[in-house]
Amino acid sequence: MRIDASLGDITELAVDVVVNAANSSLLGGGGVDGAIHAAAGPGLLEACRELRATRYPDGLPVGHAVATDAFDLPARWVVHTVGPNWRAGERDPAMLASCFLSSLEVAVDLGARTIAFPAVSAGAYGWDLDEVARIATAAVRTWKVGTAQDRRPDGTPNGISHAQFVLHDERALRAFQEALAA
Repeated sequence: MRIDASLGDITELAVDVVVNAANSSLLGGGGVDGAIHAAAGPGLLEACRELRATRYPDGLPVGHAVATDAFDLPARWVVHTVGPNWRAGERDPAMLASCFLSSLEVAVDLGARTIAFPAVSAGAYGWDLDEVARIATAAVRTWKVGTAQDRRPDGTPNGISHAQFVLHDERALRAFQEALAA
């Protein structure tokens, strides 16, 4: 699996999965969450309302992930994950790593081969950007090691072939590039 980081707008990527740094309500918010909801159109909000009414009446728990269609986005699916909120005392690195690992698991279950992540919890939730970069890249590398040998019956690789961190500014890009180079 190739892993890299780039500067860009996650809502413009033609990948199988874009990961949404959602809040537990799944009903939109600010930052990446708001941008994804705005770009995906009203169908995404309706799909999220349906998830709340059926599977997650109390909201999506921190570190978990769930998929919806991507609607008007160029991606095929949106995988929503709720990062831990540093400002609310949610400071366990394993909770943050779980966001990336559970997103990968959901993506593979969908049959995805490509996935794009934002810097989950580094915005409004207050986690240090460098720490998010270290935890996120380590989590994705762990997934790579654990699944690299998996093959479909026809011999083709099973799972994600390209994971990318898509960052909105140069400082975030540098943090993720440094974490990937370590």
